Amino acid sequence: QVQLEESGGGLVQPGGSLRLSCAGSGFNFRWYGMRWYRQAPGKERELVAHITSTSRITYYGDSTKGRFTISRDNAKNTVYLQMNSLKPEDTAVYYCNARRNWEDYWGKGTLVTVSS
Repeated sequence: QVQLEESGGGLVQPGGSLRLSCAGSGFNFRWYGMRWYRQAPGKERELVAHITSTSRITYYGDSTKGRFTISRDNAKNTVYLQMNSLKPEDTAVYYCNARRNWEDYWGKGTLVTVSS
């Protein structure tokens, strides 16, 4: 059974940092491109960051470029999202996604709230 489990969300003050983790199981994690998406209340889900299976290529959305860093540890079947200089507009549910060809798996999400 494929599972993606996000953790690390919570409440943080503006300017603070959080690190999200997503642990995968039930599939060959190292073969999959991994993505972080987020969805704020009343908004569409948006791509935050993407990392290829070998970590050779990373991509960031315009709103998070320079502040967020995606990384992965294939030995631990885990992908990370380091979030720095957080802003109130970063408040959202953050979802982990694993994708390879037609296979597409999602986690249940973790809530990040940026507020003073």
